[in-house]
Amino acid sequence: MIGQLRGRLDSTHDGGCIFDVNGVGYLLSCSRKTLDALAGKDVVQRMLVETRVSQDAITLYGFADAAEREAFRALIEVKTVGPQKALIILSSLTPDGLARAIAGKERKRLSEVKGLGAATANRVVDEPAMQKWAVGRATPEADGEGALPTLTPEQGAEADAVSALVNLGWKQPLAAAAIARVAKRLGDGATLDALIRDGLKEMAR
Repeated sequence: MIGQLRGRLDSTHDGGCIFDVNGVGYLLSCSRKTLDALAGKDVVQRMLVETRVSQDAITLYGFADAAEREAFRALIEVKTVGPQKALIILSSLTPDGLARAIAGKERKRLSEVKGLGAATANRVVDEPAMQKWAVGRATPEADGEGALPTLTPEQGAEADAVSALVNLGWKQPLAAAAIARVAKRLGDGATLDALIRDGLKEMAR
């Protein structure tokens, strides 16, 4: 099984590339983001590889970094997704962006990925294994776009509820997103106990 290659990018095509390793060209299927990361660099580069064996073919999938390969491995375990749809998703979303979308249950964001569809997007969001994968990876973007909401101390019970979830081991961005959804659902005047109770239920989904 091939797990890694070191060589040069020979050429690209729709959905992949030929990666030259000492004169041997490996045909790799890749996301658009991986192809963009490798393009224009006439130097020896590392390509992480996932080897998939089926009844009639051995297919190599290439990744510019470990985070994308990890996301790919998680996605292909979701029923009806498969390797090609996983690459479609990763061509549109970074691993962190995907984790934020799943943790925040942003079904619309995923359904807007060209070639994916609402049914598959819902399956990815609702898959317990994908929710588990997203925990700890859903970090806010540096420019704030797509960031999960952060609560301030002035928000009283909501901030205390976030703190309680963090103390139980949840990451702050995920806890803040869960409590924000719960607070919106429960409305003004929700008690701390109610926020924590429903917040735990939200995180367990």
